[in-house]
Amino acid sequence: MGRDIAPQELASEITIHTSSLFDAKKKCFVSDISLVVDTKTGLITRTYKRDEAQQEADDELLSSPDNSANNKTKTTTIIDLRGLTVLPGLVDAHTHIFLHPYTEAPSLSQMRDESAVERTVRAVNHARAALQAGYTTYRDLGTEGLRDADANLRDAINRGLTPGPRMYVATECIASSAGYELRRENALPGSGLEVPRISDPADGVDGVRAAVRRRLGAGADIVKFYADYRKRARRFPASPWPGAEPIQFPPASHPFNNSRNPNVLLFTQAEMDAMVSEARASGAPVSAHAQSPAAVVMAARAGVTTIEHGYIPSGDAVAAMRDAGTIFVPTLAVYEVSYDDAVLRGILAHARAAFDAGVRIAAGGDTGAIAHGDNARELELLARAGLPVPDVLQAATLRGWEACGGDWCGRRFGVLEEGCAADVVAVDGALGRDLDLGALRKVKFVMKDGAVYRDEVQL
Repeated sequence: MGRDIAPQELASEITIHTSSLFDAKKKCFVSDISLVVDTKTGLITRTYKRDEAQQEADDELLSSPDNSANNKTKTTTIIDLRGLTVLPGLVDAHTHIFLHPYTEAPSLSQMRDESAVERTVRAVNHARAALQAGYTTYRDLGTEGLRDADANLRDAINRGLTPGPRMYVATECIASSAGYELRRENALPGSGLEVPRISDPADGVDGVRAAVRRRLGAGADIVKFYADYRKRARRFPASPWPGAEPIQFPPASHPFNNSRNPNVLLFTQAEMDAMVSEARASGAPVSAHAQSPAAVVMAARAGVTTIEHGYIPSGDAVAAMRDAGTIFVPTLAVYEVSYDDAVLRGILAHARAAFDAGVRIAAGGDTGAIAHGDNARELELLARAGLPVPDVLQAATLRGWEACGGDWCGRRFGVLEEGCAADVVAVDGALGRDLDLGALRKVKFVMKDGAVYRDEVQL
């Protein structure tokens, strides 16, 4: 059943029995909890703890040789997940569903050379892989050259045309003029194919307010802007001649890789403030790509919901996020494929410092740069950074809901309690304080909104 993820036809009510269930609010595992699910609304309608008498009655019902007896009535189905570890559906808080791993093709080549059809087919496959891996929600932060196609894919999934995670999308990111765009050295008119637009350029307070309105009008659930980026990427291109490196200017300045293309601020404080206030007026959360400490501090002061990346160690940046209540999405997985292990250790230590300071952490791997379906790698890296296992799991559940906008999401998920989405994942293995990391990759059961998409347990 794991390969065919069309939703299964079940009764109008489902009772799910568990023996070990993660409480994402209390950050602990609880035993012998049952969930009652309404498949019409996709919500959990009741949770209860089973006593010994109920356990015996459930065992008798489930062991009946008559298949019809496995249902209390024709309108009720019982699903037995005892013996597995049950989690709320996982949330990846930083994805790009139209990208595939950079080890297969650089992002530039994907955005510039792959057709819209190819990228869309890939995205459909990515959505299926993510759902199979237990990720029932994606926070997708930019199509990287396909304009508003993520909103279209979100709607196709919601209409049942293709299986995939629940998606909250940003469509295009907002950047200042020439701040985040593809370039070619031969850019004369008529000199070749045009490159796709990868951001919505905007300048000035009025300009950025208009850009936020454009994004929301295009279907964005989340507003994302680039607080900084490598704006002068083409000013001093690398020389094609061996041995010519000493003549390149400006001098190397990147803290980790000595590149000559450092991040620079793309917006003023007033512009960042304006984007956040405009988004909030429409009930939309705001994500800021911010790598340099200065960009992190400015974006946090503006009141963004989340900081993406923020990987350069800085006490000021950590303090700014803590004081503003900003959620930090450190995207460790993308740095694992970008830097050597010595550099990665410093990035992991910075994530741990933010956690120790009281900054909320949400798990998002910049997935797309790594494979969709391998999303759990970000959780493994958070654990390697030193976050306790319950906090890692909370980062991938409740904190993910908060990163998507919390109550602005229109649906509660990331916890398994009455009134929340029936997003249920079961894995084979224990997830205690000494985390068996492999258990997160042994997904046996996936339910999203009360519909079962993977069942290697009983059906």
